[in-house]
Amino acid sequence: MAGGEGPRRRPSRARARGGEDGGSAGRVEVSASATPPRARVRARAPGGAPRRERSDLSARILAALPAIAVALFIVIEGGAIFALGLLVLGGVCLHELFSMYERAHPVRLAGFIGLAALLAAALYGGAPQVLLAGVAVLPMLFALTLAQRRPSVGGLAVTLLGIYWIGFALAHAVMLRGLPHGEGIVLDVLVGTFLGDTGAYLGGRLFGSRPLAPAISPNKTVEGLLIGMLTAVIAVWFAGRYQDWLPGAHALVLGLAVALAGPVGDLFESFVKREAGAKDAGRLFGAHGGALDRLDAVLFTAVVGYYVWLAYV
Repeated sequence: MAGGEGPRRRPSRARARGGEDGGSAGRVEVSASATPPRARVRARAPGGAPRRERSDLSARILAALPAIAVALFIVIEGGAIFALGLLVLGGVCLHELFSMYERAHPVRLAGFIGLAALLAAALYGGAPQVLLAGVAVLPMLFALTLAQRRPSVGGLAVTLLGIYWIGFALAHAVMLRGLPHGEGIVLDVLVGTFLGDTGAYLGGRLFGSRPLAPAISPNKTVEGLLIGMLTAVIAVWFAGRYQDWLPGAHALVLGLAVALAGPVGDLFESFVKREAGAKDAGRLFGAHGGALDRLDAVLFTAVVGYYVWLAYV
């Protein structure tokens, strides 16, 4: 969500070879500047948008449809169904994180136990129980780290990152669902997060020119960020118009919180991937990445959504 992506350019590597032996004597390098203008112009659809961008957007939407259906089902059901659904999603996210940092030897069992403990504490208890579970995770993790064949601080640190980053976020989502009108607020947060992400993507593609964080995610732009944030605020406010129990001012505050937190979550995950040397966290959604790539912003917006709504109920 943090700024969308601008068009990518690839230098031409075309070569003309002379002779059958492939030697360098008859080889001529063709630079990008020598490429005919016709080859450098992107094909555009009648409406003016690049065809590739349209196909990318269509593929993103098609890839998201099954996830939207699953999300609606578990959010509407709530309770144990919602928590179990998040346990599965969280387990996939942990697997992707641990796979990216396999060289650090993360303690996978401790990560999955910690995730389940946090979700159970959120479902059957509340914030104090979630905090207690988070504290109890550390000695458990230390014990299981020592039981590994090659225990390391790096493996312990990556595992703890996964438990706190993914586990605490999903525990907050469970607690948010349990608040009055929690079903509607969870949907509002998801709508703001994903439409804001789409707005950032399109805004960056169409208007992006100034890099947002080139050291972390070179393709994200300031223009995409601003358009995405505006889209998120409007999306949450508009969704609130169909919920008579949600005042317009509260919807705007919630939308602003989602708009601010979403890009941070996106950049956070981009930083984690960049440090791991990975382009995508996984392949759950094919060319559009893994579960972490799709839920990176939600792992932050669910948390701020909980505290914003808790302040109003």
